[in-house]
Amino acid sequence: MKPVPAGGQRIEVSPHPVADTIETHGCSVVLRRLEGPEARELYFHCQPPAEITDARGQAEAIYRAILSVLAANGGSLGSVVTETVFLRHLRANVASVREARHRVLASHGGTTHRPATSEIEQPPLNECAFLEVSIQAVLPSQSPVRFEPIEARPVCACAECARAHGLRIHIGDETRFHAAALCGPGKSAYEQTLGMFCLAEELLQQAGMEFRDVVRTWIHLREIDRDYAELNRARREFFRARGIDPAPASTGIGGGPVPEGHDLCLGIYAVKAGRPLVRTVMTSPTLNEAPQYGADFVRGTKVVETNKVALHVSGTASIDEYGRTAHVDDFDAQADRMFVNIAALLERQHATFGDVVSAITYLKHPADARRLREKISAAGFEGFPHVLVAAPICRPDLLCETEALAVLPPMLR
Repeated sequence: MKPVPAGGQRIEVSPHPVADTIETHGCSVVLRRLEGPEARELYFHCQPPAEITDARGQAEAIYRAILSVLAANGGSLGSVVTETVFLRHLRANVASVREARHRVLASHGGTTHRPATSEIEQPPLNECAFLEVSIQAVLPSQSPVRFEPIEARPVCACAECARAHGLRIHIGDETRFHAAALCGPGKSAYEQTLGMFCLAEELLQQAGMEFRDVVRTWIHLREIDRDYAELNRARREFFRARGIDPAPASTGIGGGPVPEGHDLCLGIYAVKAGRPLVRTVMTSPTLNEAPQYGADFVRGTKVVETNKVALHVSGTASIDEYGRTAHVDDFDAQADRMFVNIAALLERQHATFGDVVSAITYLKHPADARRLREKISAAGFEGFPHVLVAAPICRPDLLCETEALAVLPPMLR
């Protein structure tokens, strides 16, 4: 057991908790539970049955499995705070996936709750899967947890922008805010980036928060090779104008958003408490700082929440201490360096891979999937929900990238 002393008291957690692998409704579900003083938090990832060979049927099975896992842990659809749908063929399948989701949830009396939902074209490396779904849920254990939707102002006339919203969650004296799939108006990536960050800011203000409360962002770019530089230029201007320092942890990755008229979309996670929020920038001697090469994010952010200490590891690749791509054209060496960098970021916060509760790995070339799985096993980066998808990385010479969330026991105050 790993003790955390504070004021003569101790909270203990298992140093290397193991995920549950559950087979339900033909789906394979990997689940990690966090038992905090205020709430139980669930992190799980669902893969569809291999014998179902259409997107609609896979989606029905996945959402039945999601409801089953939630119920078995004392929750319901109303406990879900984030939902990420990784689609192989977005244009061909998103409508049927949504229809299947609605039908399954309606049959269980739950279609009004609206978690922060992201639907992204990032093909799962499981070749049988038309889609995979990741879920984060919060179930109260002590004081009540309140969920409140925050509606966004549509930035254009498209149906997707009309769906944009955020979810405010009250846990004890703490407010959390999740939003996903936020888009901005404009023809250029620069204009759209400014627009989506301004939309996020408006939602945060409605929730009684500011952009400086954001600790984590996710940015998906339809054409990352074309638009990444303009994303960085616009993000830098937005952060400087508002005095955002430090920047949030972040992932900027290739992935197709749903709205055809938008080339980028944004997801955010913000935290605000009645007490001063303890927030620490995570660093590593194996990595330089991303702003040194023009990307405005930190390598990771440690946040002391009321229910846990969260370690948000940004999208991390084979970057060296000078900001250069290490091991160009060598997949095995790039994967090794990627895991070295992640381990080093966690180690400085007294954490290990055993503390990770969820992760996503992005692979540039799906043909490298077998070798990626071998590298994951060799590194011991296992024992938690881990999504493997194909996606372009922010540099043409980078072959893989991983983001992670690790959790330590809450610090008693």
